[in-house]
Amino acid sequence: MPLSRTVTLTVLAMLAFTGNSLLCRAALQHTGMDAATFTSVRLATGAATLAVLVAWRKSGPAWRAGNWPSAAALCVYAAGFSFAYVSLTAATGALLLFGAVQATMIGHGLYRGERLGPLPLAGLVLAFAGIGALLLPGLSAPPLGAAALMLLAGVAWGVYSLRGRSGGDATDTTAGNFLRATPLALLLSIATLGHTAWDAPGLAYAAASGALASGVGYALWYAALPQLRATQAATVQLSVPVLAALGGVALLGEPLTLRLTLATVAILGGIGLVIREKTPRV
Repeated sequence: MPLSRTVTLTVLAMLAFTGNSLLCRAALQHTGMDAATFTSVRLATGAATLAVLVAWRKSGPAWRAGNWPSAAALCVYAAGFSFAYVSLTAATGALLLFGAVQATMIGHGLYRGERLGPLPLAGLVLAFAGIGALLLPGLSAPPLGAAALMLLAGVAWGVYSLRGRSGGDATDTTAGNFLRATPLALLLSIATLGHTAWDAPGLAYAAASGALASGVGYALWYAALPQLRATQAATVQLSVPVLAALGGVALLGEPLTLRLTLATVAILGGIGLVIREKTPRV
């Protein structure tokens, strides 16, 4: 694949990932959509889009790949993501989510026996200090319950990502997992039926999040991934919280506080120090 195409696919994928945060926040803040319905519509439209992509590639039925444990992790991620964004800004949510994902995957590597050198270890401490500073009580601190939900969503996405490293076609597997996760999300919608609310703009945001930012976004990312080293793939995702912050300020009128700015530098800088070590010592 030409380098220019790889760069284009990667940029579009990062914009799609950023779009998930902005679309979810916009739907829950500026429309009548509730979090459970947003989750169900997002997963259902994502499943439909991925099923069409699988059929177009003629790689077999979309439900033949994937598994229920991964689908459960995907559903926990999507639900925690939506309910957290009822109260969090796009920038804070993306930062907490990304930090939890990376902490989960790095922690798994340490559990499996990987050892970090002094500089990456200092980066890990810096990243956790940034998350802690972001959550400290104060006027600009995010709501603790919403922050906990987003951290849970990040852990679930980290687990989902780790399970996805086991092999198989990424698009087929993701389609199967989305199809399985959809009925789980519908059960959540049924359980919260008394709080169900939706309108046309909210449905449009949720469908765009599922079909474009999730379905097409994941397909673009999986097309680019084979051309990227693991460290490149990890590093480029550092752009998502920054893009979400800029998008939240420009499109949603959200504030960019000094606390958030400093926490962003600490968390992303710390993670950058961790992943720059290309070959962990064992």
